[in-house]
Amino acid sequence: MKFFTLLRMATVVLGLSLITLTQPGARAQASDATATLSASPDEARAIAKDAFIYAYPMLFNYKTLYEQALDPASKSYVGGFGKFRNYSQPYGPENKEIVTPNNDTPYSWAWLDLRREPWVLTVPAVKNDRYYVFQWIDLFTYNFAYVGSRTTGNGAGHYLFAGPNWHGDTPKGIDKVFRSETDIILTLGRTALSGPADVKNVEAIQKQYRLTPLSTFEHTGAPPQVAKLTFPKWDEAKATSIGFIAYLNFLLQFAQPTAPSEAALMQRFAKIGIAPGAAFDPATLPPATRDAIEQGVADGKAALADAEKHTTSSYDLFGSREDLHGDYMKRAVAAAMGIYGNTKEEAVYVGTRVNADHEQLVGSQPYVVHFDKKDLPPAKFFWSMTMYDLPGRHLVANPLSRYSIGDRTRGIRYGADGSLDIYIQHTSPGADKESNWLPAPDGPYNVIARIYGPDASVFDGSWKFPVPQKR
Repeated sequence: MKFFTLLRMATVVLGLSLITLTQPGARAQASDATATLSASPDEARAIAKDAFIYAYPMLFNYKTLYEQALDPASKSYVGGFGKFRNYSQPYGPENKEIVTPNNDTPYSWAWLDLRREPWVLTVPAVKNDRYYVFQWIDLFTYNFAYVGSRTTGNGAGHYLFAGPNWHGDTPKGIDKVFRSETDIILTLGRTALSGPADVKNVEAIQKQYRLTPLSTFEHTGAPPQVAKLTFPKWDEAKATSIGFIAYLNFLLQFAQPTAPSEAALMQRFAKIGIAPGAAFDPATLPPATRDAIEQGVADGKAALADAEKHTTSSYDLFGSREDLHGDYMKRAVAAAMGIYGNTKEEAVYVGTRVNADHEQLVGSQPYVVHFDKKDLPPAKFFWSMTMYDLPGRHLVANPLSRYSIGDRTRGIRYGADGSLDIYIQHTSPGADKESNWLPAPDGPYNVIARIYGPDASVFDGSWKFPVPQKR
């Protein structure tokens, strides 16, 4: 069940001619990690399993990095590092390039390279009735910082983002400094959109989001250039085989110094050739060791697939390093089921594809989702329910051009007692109920509810999404 998927970027698979990835100027701890292999085949298999699970979210984070910041031919390209790509037009059924699209909060994507100097995010004053957020994600996929309505308010501000090796004081004019464990970071901004008529307002806000190098912000001379790196092309087949080690070694050079909690882990991983910036060529390995590492990767994939099957909630999958408590399997499951999900205090996604009888939801069967007044989704900002067809997980064409419904839906009607009924079916439930109709395809579908600024009851289990009931 992958209803937590935030975004599946269009994939451009590019060939990787050499698996050996050596990088000039990297902060490497070894020039050829294969020379220090010390694991027996049995030990190599066990280490490879754990290392693949550890690396999995980083690998698919790199996939997005490559497509968005490094490959101009990609449909997802944002323009390189230090540039925003804003989206404002609502998605419709004709948009098939991503799955489970979100029309609540159009995205603003950007990547920063912090090796040379910190960067500054500048945000405008946003009206108090409009939610916005910038989620900041490091190469590990930890959510290490938030700027926006929940955490910093809706006032204008300047926020500095620094890498692990910057040790300066807070510059004048900066409201807050956020420090990342990695030199390359991603921000995923979201600005609330209340419908097609609101697009121009969202665009006006997005145009005021700015990213500026610290030296430019302070009107001082820029620091010396850092070494230019050749980023390896993304090849999913190699990244999900023994070749994952080459990608991991490349990425680890941007995460130095090693976190104290991972020192012993990295010493163990080094036994199969894992080290920041180190070269890795599986062709140089003894056949027994190479086979053992491949078996370990297969073991890791199987363990991850099993963990996915037993994961039914996104509540504790996403967060900071402290939030995840060193649970690398949980971090991998989060990436597999919906990379870049929000920390639970920011937003929670819940949904269903089955009814009260555990049957697949289909549009030919009318359903009602009933909320008592006391059981309405407890959201500080707002909530919505979005309809997706199956298996495609795309928006559903309908006579109302309504793809989601929630507390901001114009004309939605509550009962005299404050309760709310949402009617879900393929055909109209009748003119008197169309204000509360979430149109469904004729066939199977699932519904995802997004709750922005959830109350603690959402993730402690005391509030539950109501099960669709047959009408």
